[in-house]
Amino acid sequence: MTFSPANALSAFLPINQTYSEDDSQFLIQITNRDRDIARYLNIRQIGIYDLNENLTGQQFPGATPQVKRQTFRIVFQFGVIAPGATLSIPHGLTGVTSYTHIYGTAITNVVDNRPIPYTNVTLVTNQISVLVDSVNVNVTNGSTAPAITSGLIVLEYLKN
Repeated sequence: MTFSPANALSAFLPINQTYSEDDSQFLIQITNRDRDIARYLNIRQIGIYDLNENLTGQQFPGATPQVKRQTFRIVFQFGVIAPGATLSIPHGLTGVTSYTHIYGTAITNVVDNRPIPYTNVTLVTNQISVLVDSVNVNVTNGSTAPAITSGLIVLEYLKN
């Protein structure tokens, strides 16, 4: 029984494969298996989070349903951000058409870990925001928030 949509791509291969003893059929089967391995491997999420640009393995719709767009990922590490301050980190990215995911984490001087963006429902000035413009990744620490001692931001994006 399967619970995925009928038109969903599945990146799983059968563990066992039976091949024909006929040489011409065997060649077709092994070629198809090799093609399936490459195709399924290429649509898997790639778990590399690096300070250099990498492909993620994620695919987004392109100009047509048959054409997929690859997503890229880059990580930025940063240090101290005082309460009420904004840190601007030059990202050096070119050709970005849209961001698919912008997120991160921060460690504060009260020694807790916070997601970025961080929202505080009781005190708005305790929040941490992230904004990406054409030049910088801007991380703003709320005016009454604890100081950030370190953190990282992950950008995932599509390019031309």
